[in-house]
Amino acid sequence: MAKSVEKVLYTAKTHTVGGRAGAAQSSDGRLRIELSPPGSSGAGTNPEQLFAAGWSACFIGAMERAARKLNVKLPADVAVDAEVDLGAVGEDFQLQARLNVSLSGVERATAQTIIDAAHQLCPYSRATRGNIVVELSVA
Repeated sequence: MAKSVEKVLYTAKTHTVGGRAGAAQSSDGRLRIELSPPGSSGAGTNPEQLFAAGWSACFIGAMERAARKLNVKLPADVAVDAEVDLGAVGEDFQLQARLNVSLSGVERATAQTIIDAAHQLCPYSRATRGNIVVELSVA
């Protein structure tokens, strides 16, 4: 069962019109984007790309926290290449994802420990756990 947030740290607010072929804007005006369906020739981005970017950024923050707990310094060029698939299961739509993590200079077993810990800490990872297939790998 999901736990309710005890203390709100930040609330993102957006207004979206037109669905996958529309536009979205944040309440503070810092985000203004055109949306296009995946695979279309439209000029905008799509929700799967936005999800991949948000999850990647959050995951790097979770890796930083996990590395601090292990007294490991992450490389300056730490990166996550996220792949989010939109597919079908029968007549329903479904997501699946792969997070490919680059931790150059970090021993592979240590990198895997950091990635596994980050997957437990990251709110995006927790939100998807048990709901979509997620593969984690060290690049």
